[in-house]
Amino acid sequence: MDRRVLFASLILLAGGATGVGVALFAFVGVDDATIDAEVVWESGPVAGDGDDGSGAVVATMDGDPLVLQPAVADGDRTIRATVAGGTVAWETPLGGGVGAGDGTDPPTVSGLVTGPLGDGDAVAFTTDSGALVVLDAADGTDRFTVDLGGASGLRPAMGDIDGDGDTEVAAATTDGRIVAVDAAGETVFRTELDGSIERRPLAVDFDGSDADTEASVTRGLAVATATDGGRTISLLDGSGRAQWTTTPSVTPFTWSAADSRDGPVIAIGGTNGNVETVDVADGGTRYEIGLQDLPVAVGDADPGRVHVAGSGSVWAVDLLDGEVVWKQQYGGDTRVNTPYIGDVNGDGSPGPVAVNRDGGMLALNQQGEPIARGDVGGVVYSGPLFADVTGDGSDDVLVVTQTGRIVAFSD
Repeated sequence: MDRRVLFASLILLAGGATGVGVALFAFVGVDDATIDAEVVWESGPVAGDGDDGSGAVVATMDGDPLVLQPAVADGDRTIRATVAGGTVAWETPLGGGVGAGDGTDPPTVSGLVTGPLGDGDAVAFTTDSGALVVLDAADGTDRFTVDLGGASGLRPAMGDIDGDGDTEVAAATTDGRIVAVDAAGETVFRTELDGSIERRPLAVDFDGSDADTEASVTRGLAVATATDGGRTISLLDGSGRAQWTTTPSVTPFTWSAADSRDGPVIAIGGTNGNVETVDVADGGTRYEIGLQDLPVAVGDADPGRVHVAGSGSVWAVDLLDGEVVWKQQYGGDTRVNTPYIGDVNGDGSPGPVAVNRDGGMLALNQQGEPIARGDVGGVVYSGPLFADVTGDGSDDVLVVTQTGRIVAFSD
């Protein structure tokens, strides 16, 4: 075991045994003085939004935020864009062709991903029947559909994975095929890995390298595979070749790419409650640290730390050495969904926002102190979204419930 892994584990165990965490991190409490966020907009439910509300993303159209969701209308699978305030800006049905399923039931689609692609923003998703579908995020028009060659339903990835300055879209099939395409839908690479793929591929997209290590790896496509012999993670380059392959100590539950003072890492939230970070440069484990004995969800990172959620808690973990900077507890033992970062109070210092399964929303500053809280009054399986709904220059928090209902909070 790496000495840093052992050291961090021993301190955490000691802190847990004594009930004191001062030596390693600060516990931060939620008190009655925490500001209750105002609900500024709420939509009705949306049938078929990923079956649990977790498929939504935020894009923009002419400067206005749009909430994009998978939906079912009149028995047909669609992608719906809703303007803040409730107006449906566009709704695109999945018509004939490879993305349309078997012709009898609406195709099951993955969660959505959005970002700049070519001349404008795009929204991408896969279907269980094996298609990668890319639409224009502004108006829902079809950009292209790619046959993946196998069943999917895994959220795709977007990023500059080959370092050419342009964004690519990459998708995986459950049987181990990887397809990356450019903004026109032309193939960048196709490759096949041993094992099945159960987690979404991860675009690792960081610029530059350390002056002393000019050859260090800062980008690629991370893919987690499972075989009878265990689980592996591979980082593919822009041609689909593995730059490295490693066997993580934890079974990945969630993962995220993040930069740190010693270069980018892949942070893995394990099913055993541990967080493991893997160096993008060579696939070596930087550290592994135990947070609890239940699965943990790794979310967004700000400079130097990554935010992690578990049962009733949110942590900020230092990316360099695995030290827990602070821990926030709320909601009892209720599972907390993946935390993401937004500038909720408009002070230029974005902090994490977390939502638990009971619909409790908690916005924190960078020190883990609560700055706003709210409740959507429903079950939630996804992390928060952010958009400036009120036009005041700060990030309002959007929460999508299990039924696809959107609730927008402002402090």
